[in-house]
Amino acid sequence: MFTGIIETMGEIVDIQHELANVHFTIQSGISHELKIDQSVAHNGVCLTVTSVENNTHKVTAISETMEKTSLGGWKTGTMVNLERCMPVNGRFDGHIVQGHVDCIAVCNAISDEQGSWKYTFEYNSGDITVEKGSITVNGTSLTVVDSSDKSFSVAIIPYTKEHTVFKYLELRETVNLEFDIIGKYVAKLMNR
Repeated sequence: MFTGIIETMGEIVDIQHELANVHFTIQSGISHELKIDQSVAHNGVCLTVTSVENNTHKVTAISETMEKTSLGGWKTGTMVNLERCMPVNGRFDGHIVQGHVDCIAVCNAISDEQGSWKYTFEYNSGDITVEKGSITVNGTSLTVVDSSDKSFSVAIIPYTKEHTVFKYLELRETVNLEFDIIGKYVAKLMNR
């Protein structure tokens, strides 16, 4: 389980294809602290560490992960958000995040709000957002500002922009979304 509070960013330094699997090597300030078999969220996607060497770690994505997330767009030099699983004695600073991406979305607007930035995303799934509710974008726990059918916006403060991949996010770029787990359970119960 994760909280959506990003620890650091990592850079994709190597990509290897093996049959339907893709092996990503990431260089980061926490890579040397990771352990084999550890779960780490990479732009919100929970991936298992398969090797650690110097300041890099390697993870493997299967075809289903590649199809349902934005990982197919990663290339050497891509920066990704990283978060280790929450320790049992840790603080819940974000919200409940599983590292299971529900769908991808496209950034269709970025506006400068004079001290913050507003990002609007459009998605195509049956999931919903609610104003002031939680959403995870590329692994970052955020609060929904505006919510409508198939789109929502979030506000990003300078600290978040500087310390997450929002620093590099551009219009029409694809991101990973994980909707609030409590909201998903409520929606499922309401549809019974």
